[in-house]
Amino acid sequence: MSNQTKFYINGEWVEPSTTDTLDVINPATEQAIGPVAMGGLADVDRAVEAAAAAFESFSQSSKEDRVALLERIIAAYMGRMDEVATAISEEMGAPMGLAKAAQAPAGLGHFMTTLSVLKDFEFEEDIGTSRVIREPAGVCGFITPWNWPLNQIACKVAPALAAGCTMVLKPSEVAPFNAILFAEIMDDAGVPAGVFNLVNGDGPTVGAAISSHPKIDMVSFTGSTRAGIEVARNAAPTVKRVAQELGGKSANIILDDADFVQSISRDVFGMCTNSGQSCNAPTRMLVPDSRMDEAAAIAKGAAEQVKVGDPNAADTTIGPVVSDVQYEKIQNLIQKGIDEGATLECGGTGRPDGLNAGYFVKPTVFSHVTNDMSIAQEEIFGPVLSLIGYADDDDAVRIANDTVYGLSGYISAGDPERAREVARRIRTGNIHLNGAPVDQQSPFGGYKQSGNGREWGRYGFEEFLEVKSILGYNA
Repeated sequence: MSNQTKFYINGEWVEPSTTDTLDVINPATEQAIGPVAMGGLADVDRAVEAAAAAFESFSQSSKEDRVALLERIIAAYMGRMDEVATAISEEMGAPMGLAKAAQAPAGLGHFMTTLSVLKDFEFEEDIGTSRVIREPAGVCGFITPWNWPLNQIACKVAPALAAGCTMVLKPSEVAPFNAILFAEIMDDAGVPAGVFNLVNGDGPTVGAAISSHPKIDMVSFTGSTRAGIEVARNAAPTVKRVAQELGGKSANIILDDADFVQSISRDVFGMCTNSGQSCNAPTRMLVPDSRMDEAAAIAKGAAEQVKVGDPNAADTTIGPVVSDVQYEKIQNLIQKGIDEGATLECGGTGRPDGLNAGYFVKPTVFSHVTNDMSIAQEEIFGPVLSLIGYADDDDAVRIANDTVYGLSGYISAGDPERAREVARRIRTGNIHLNGAPVDQQSPFGGYKQSGNGREWGRYGFEEFLEVKSILGYNA
């Protein structure tokens, strides 16, 4: 990769204003795989000026032109899928199977979904004698995470382009190489100069500069709730639009009429996917008090089947977590679970047997967890499951809602109507019934401290539009 120490600004690969670099670490080996440039305020200013200049013409481009642009991006993306998957695997530890089957395709999926939305979208309508017009929101700043990197980049960039916005992207400095490849894809596809810009760097410097910049009209952030608060605070003085997809602590209610073996085994694997590093992971499993021991045995058996190891090995289920910082956070929370009195069914602190290097975490199951424990309230972002007992459906709903988060939720039941009724009572942006997968056409986002705004599909597209009323247009 020839552009890893450059930024993509105004249609060109340019040298940063600083000489600062950061080594990107392969979490499976703890070895550096290459440097990435760390930008400064001057780089952000340059990128924003390019985006602002490009907005004047790109915002006026036709729907047909944007459809053609998305089609070119999709074609260019498809040609580099293997490169993208390899980069993601190396820099954040995803097994190659997951990187090829889910991580890389997720980004492509958002472009394809957005293309479908754009083709059918009506930007104007008449209400009485007024013409109501939907116009691009303006220059956008995107700050994206490392855990599903191309998914989070694409679900912002694709609808923003479709809406006619221009943008500056700051990906995570922990896993930046996939974003550099993405910028090369955008260049290959002929995205007009200044429409898409990439500046690497850290949150306190580049992230803060983007979220506070007076010429950025909207900032979309995905990451921790703590960092999201800072983004909102930085954005407030310029009253820019802020969209946030933040942390989660999703409840997974196993109702008493569910198939316990099927539901619990499936959801343990689901929770462990991506080494548990998904904001919507079902990490709080709620089971009837009377069946806690039964559920714990099933969960333990499933977790012990999760193979932790080399991301390049064919039989690996999960790879390492992304960094030493993340590893230590998870270890501390596992120890808290033990110290606070939860029953450790399997896993625990330290690396799995036979793995002496890399940030590998044991798939861990705690039973007899109470919802006031640290492991029930804090987002662990690792393969750690908490089994919490409930008395009845009302109690399950109460426990599920007893959290500052509200990103996702899960319900398994024998009676579909019962699952639907419980789903309506959970204060969260998404609910999966009986193992239903994510749907890129449906809106994704959270309640409470899990964020605001929605991404994906038509709802995500509309986030990048302003609404103008022209009164007397049809008088």
